Amino acid sequence: MVWKQHDYDAIPGTYVFDGQRSHSGYNLNRMAFSFNEQANRDEFARDMDAYCRKYNLSDEQREAVLRGDFLKLLQLGGNIYYLAKIAVFHGLTVQDAGASFHGITTPEFKQHLVNQAQGFEEKLRKTGGYWHG
Repeated sequence: MVWKQHDYDAIPGTYVFDGQRSHSGYNLNRMAFSFNEQANRDEFARDMDAYCRKYNLSDEQREAVLRGDFLKLLQLGGNIYYLAKIAVFHGLTVQDAGASFHGITTPEFKQHLVNQAQGFEEKLRKTGGYWHG
């Protein structure tokens, strides 16, 4: 399949979950979705490598899952919401994974979130309680 280039492809550090990433990350995301069932979470916890192979992850995806390299998984087509399911197996929180995406520590990431939220309540008040981006 031939994929069209987009303007956002040239933005450093930007990994848009578009058709191409969705396609390349299909098995990875399908595996993470399987964690909705307890039996699958238990099987993954017993042998992460075998479970990744069961879902035909690429070697690069499998190694990133085993290392808990969330930025790499994002680059390889991982859906951010599904990657949070994998983070749990590494003893990490969503904030830990977010910090990994940004290449900063978890406390720095939490402060970043606080900084981004400054003025949000005032914006909501001015717009009548609705966020319009």
